[in-house]
Amino acid sequence: MERTALLFLILNLWTTGLALECKLVPGFLKQLDAGNGQVFGVTSSNTVFTLYGGAWTMIRGSLKHVSVGPAGVWGVDSSNFIYRLQNGEWVVVGGLLKQVDAGGSVFAAGVNMYDDIFCGVGWKTLPGKLKYYSCGPYSCWGVNSADQIFIMKDVTSSACGGSLNWEHIPGALSMIEVSTDGKVYGVTSNGDVFTRDGVSPRAPAGTGWRHIPIGRAIKHVSYDLGHLWAIAKDDQILECTE
Repeated sequence: MERTALLFLILNLWTTGLALECKLVPGFLKQLDAGNGQVFGVTSSNTVFTLYGGAWTMIRGSLKHVSVGPAGVWGVDSSNFIYRLQNGEWVVVGGLLKQVDAGGSVFAAGVNMYDDIFCGVGWKTLPGKLKYYSCGPYSCWGVNSADQIFIMKDVTSSACGGSLNWEHIPGALSMIEVSTDGKVYGVTSNGDVFTRDGVSPRAPAGTGWRHIPIGRAIKHVSYDLGHLWAIAKDDQILECTE
C-alpha cells in the first residue's frame, strides 16, 4: 500500500465524499490556478494560458508556475524569476521563487529552491521549510519535502506571517491549495484528492480530511466559486462540480 494512503487509514481522519461530476476540458496543462473568478495555467513547454469566454487564450510569456487571487496574477519562470501581470505585461519582481501563490489577503507568498518560505512586500522570511505554500483569507497551508502538512494561522493583510507558529496537521499531501474563500484541497503522491472539512475563520485548521473520488490520478488541484479544477498526471484538464 502507498505510504500516503496508509497514513490516512491509520489516522482514520478521512471519509469518502460523494463523487463530483467531472468533465474533460480541451487542452493540456501541467499546472493551473483558479481565483477571483479567473483561471490561469501553464503547459509543459511553459506557455501561459487564461480561460476567457470558455476557451484558452495564450498570454505572451514563459512561466513554469502561475497563480491568480486577491494579490493579482503572479508567476515564476524556469530560472525562478518572479513576475506579476500588470496591464497585460509580465513585470519582473525582485527575488527568486520556485512556486508563488496569489491567494493571500492582498499579498503574495511562495517558496524558493531551498524550500525557504516568503510572503508579502519585500518577501518577509518565515521560519521552517516547505516545498509548496498556499494562502487564503485567514490562514496559509503548506507541505514539506516529506509531504507533511502545516497550517499558519492568524494571517492578515498587514501580517502575512500570521502567528509565525506552524501547526502540524495529520496526513500526507504532495501539494495543497487554499481557495479565495478559504477552502482547502490537496493531492497525495499517488494522485488522490482530499478536501479539509470544517474549515472556517473560527476553526481554520478544520476537523478532518475527506476523500474526493475523481477516478483519475491527479497531480494538481485548485478550487474557486464551486468549481474544482484538476490536472491529471497526463496533463489532461478536468473541471468538477457537485
